[in-house]
Amino acid sequence: MIGSIARVPSFVASGRITQDTVKLVFRDGATPADISYIHWVLRTPQYRAYCAGHAMGSAVVALSRSDFLKYPIPPASPATRVVVSLLDSIDSKIELNRRMAVTLEEMARALFKSWFVDFNPVRAKAEGRDPSLPAATAALFPNRFSEDGLPVGWRTGTLADVALLNPESRGSVSEGEIVYVDLANTKWGIIEETQYFRPDDAPSRAQRVLRSGDTIVGTVRPGNGSYALVASDGMIGSTGFAVLRPRTLSLREFVYLATTSDENISALAALADGGAYPAVRPDVVADTPCCLPPANVLEAFHTVAVAIVDRIAAARSQSAELAAIRDTLLPKLISGELRIKDAAATVVAA
Repeated sequence: MIGSIARVPSFVASGRITQDTVKLVFRDGATPADISYIHWVLRTPQYRAYCAGHAMGSAVVALSRSDFLKYPIPPASPATRVVVSLLDSIDSKIELNRRMAVTLEEMARALFKSWFVDFNPVRAKAEGRDPSLPAATAALFPNRFSEDGLPVGWRTGTLADVALLNPESRGSVSEGEIVYVDLANTKWGIIEETQYFRPDDAPSRAQRVLRSGDTIVGTVRPGNGSYALVASDGMIGSTGFAVLRPRTLSLREFVYLATTSDENISALAALADGGAYPAVRPDVVADTPCCLPPANVLEAFHTVAVAIVDRIAAARSQSAELAAIRDTLLPKLISGELRIKDAAATVVAA
């Protein structure tokens, strides 16, 4: 997108950029404060408007390098430097939340794999080893396997055994604003952006009613990782999603992790067909095989995993709030409409 800006992370030693990208290399003597100021000025809507107004071309719309270098950057003032410092703090917190969410999700997936794929607690007990679980939890696992390779008392089923497929549809009539979730804005566990429509203006594919605890998985090009765990009510998803609603609250984490495991996403991608837009039917997602342990094991897993998943949701919610504050501050960085005390108070309130 014309006008998109990014900082090269410090851990990137070198690399190449494409012909449609400009790299700024700062001269000796440029301070971190100077570099941050220019970074944030180039992320303002005023800069985006400048790019849109100076872009040329028909088939390929682009901004010339000379026009890019002509963009007037006002001198930094003590007030704008304070706002830049606040913006840097917001971005640092958002990045910290992102890394924490990634680590927590890795923990949840590792726990799921240990219990329900590798059967580590059962193997440990079968071999006379300590399963490294609280005694009450360890007692829920058998100490041997059946001939089918599953722990004794467990069985093979499908996601349809633990979740309802596409349980609600919006229909042709709806009241109030529609908060729409599309495949393009849902990537690898994160709903990155939502769109807002009046009912009459919403896309025809805006049909899937989403509830807190639902797992959504893109059925078009499923290998792209368009999946997420829905954290709140009030959104409408594309018909390009398969929506899996856990049959009980305690199945929320199990359904999400089973549905979106790397192995399952790869399997869905392999099953997709259809030429330019390879896809699977929603019922193919629901028919995905999974092991089904007894209810008390699933409840124990929920007890452990719910804290992890809730912390992920809280981190992402805070980041969304901080991003909204950042986007409020940015237009005023150049205009000077924002008082420093107001800016600081807004950030502290988040």
